Amino acid sequence: MGLAAMLAPEPDLELVVTAPTVSELLTAATELDLVVLDLRLADGSDPEQNVRALRAAGCEVLVFTGADNPFLVRAAARAGVLGVVRKSADVGTVVAGVRAAAHGGQVVSADWAAAIDGDPDLHDVGLSPRQQEVLALYASGEKASRVARTTGLSEQTVNDYLSRIRQKYADAGRPAPTKTDLYKRAVEDGWLPIPRRPPTA
Repeated sequence: MGLAAMLAPEPDLELVVTAPTVSELLTAATELDLVVLDLRLADGSDPEQNVRALRAAGCEVLVFTGADNPFLVRAAARAGVLGVVRKSADVGTVVAGVRAAAHGGQVVSADWAAAIDGDPDLHDVGLSPRQQEVLALYASGEKASRVARTTGLSEQTVNDYLSRIRQKYADAGRPAPTKTDLYKRAVEDGWLPIPRRPPTA
């Protein structure tokens, strides 16, 4: 109800359906751009399995939570959410997060990054120093051509590195098919800094 009230004044955001469980949601609606998912559902279902089910159905997922349990956040993040928004955030922050995620954008927050940073189940992928450098530059937003100029490599070599990096993450059970996924992996492994929560007034 609270989320519905926040989104109601926004003409570009339509709340299509709500449901108490993921299975009921997928039964009620087949075409959704984004699912805003509470990690604690009434059926006690596993957050990671919920996210995987939603992504298998073609839905992107934004976590909307009290963020009081880093384990639950980590579990959902491993399954590939776009980010985490706190229920305690102000209306503007929540709406901005939903809007960004609805357009497929990453919703970076200190809560999401800190939970991932403390995940004991992350498997090292064994990137070489050169691969780490390419990953950090590319995942921070640079194009492959710019990474090539910065590192002195050819653009083809940069793309070869990125292909190998993606394969290493896939082999470790941490797939990174998109640039957004590579950004997540770079933060998880410390090649990029954890985003800072903006200071409150």
